[in-house]
Amino acid sequence: MKIFAKSILPVLVFLAISSGMTKILLMPQEAEFFGPFGFTDTILILFGGVQVLGGALLILMKTRVIGASLIMITFIISAIVLLMASKISLAIITFVFVLLLLFVIRRTLNEQKTHHSMLDDT
Repeated sequence: MKIFAKSILPVLVFLAISSGMTKILLMPQEAEFFGPFGFTDTILILFGGVQVLGGALLILMKTRVIGASLIMITFIISAIVLLMASKISLAIITFVFVLLLLFVIRRTLNEQKTHHSMLDDT
C-alpha cells in the first residue's frame, strides 16, 4: 500500500499542474469546452490557477491536505461539466482521480496523526 501511495502522488501532482496550465494558457480546446458552461477566460485562468496551486501544495506533507482538497474541488466541478456535456467516460475517470485524492487526504491525515502522537510520547 505504501508503494501505491508513493506512486500515485507524482501522478496527481503532474495531472493537477498540467491540467491547470492548459487552462491558464487558455488552450483552445479548454476555452471551447468550458466556454458554453459560463467559464469566461478570467474564470478559466483562475480555475487553472487553483489547480496549479493545489498541485504545488500537494508536494509537501504539511500542505498536502489543502492541496488535495483544492484539486478535488476543481476535479468535481470538471466532472460535473463533463457530465453536462455527455462525456460520461471522462467524467468517470475524473471521479476516479477524486477518489485517489480522498485516499491521499486520508493517508496524509493518518500519517500526521501518527507523527504527532510519536512526538507527544517523547
